[in-house]
Amino acid sequence: MSEYTYRHLLLAVDFAPESDAVVERALEMRERFGARLSILNVVEYVSPETELAGGAFMAEPTLPSDLDLEHELVDVARRELDALGERIGVPPEDRIVEFGPTGRSIESVAKDLEVDLIVVGAPDHNWLSRLFGSTSRSLLRHEVCDLLAVRIPQGRGSAN
Repeated sequence: MSEYTYRHLLLAVDFAPESDAVVERALEMRERFGARLSILNVVEYVSPETELAGGAFMAEPTLPSDLDLEHELVDVARRELDALGERIGVPPEDRIVEFGPTGRSIESVAKDLEVDLIVVGAPDHNWLSRLFGSTSRSLLRHEVCDLLAVRIPQGRGSAN
């Protein structure tokens, strides 16, 4: 049986302190396979205009009507991603910030970059993921590439 070689990895991060284990696993995979590593942060914003009814959103999350807030959220994510990229040796062209629903954005970027493996943290413990299901669980349904959901021990938080 031959061993599969991953050529391009996508690490989805949320900058929580608990994500260190997920970042470390992606670095191990990069070294093991000599793969290219891209990092992604998704800025997900739920507009105040979006209504909740019976525990479910009545409409798709929309871009905020206040574009200054959108730009500020993306700028903060870009600074965090650049700092992480510098720390782990990922070049600027492989640092991506997306704005939108987390699972769909990760899947879209993975498809665009033709990655072989997506690396995310699991489980998610924020209120939005409890409402819709975890990011890692939603990515299990995609057909783009393999998924590595790095387990974060209970009580340690989440990482995308």
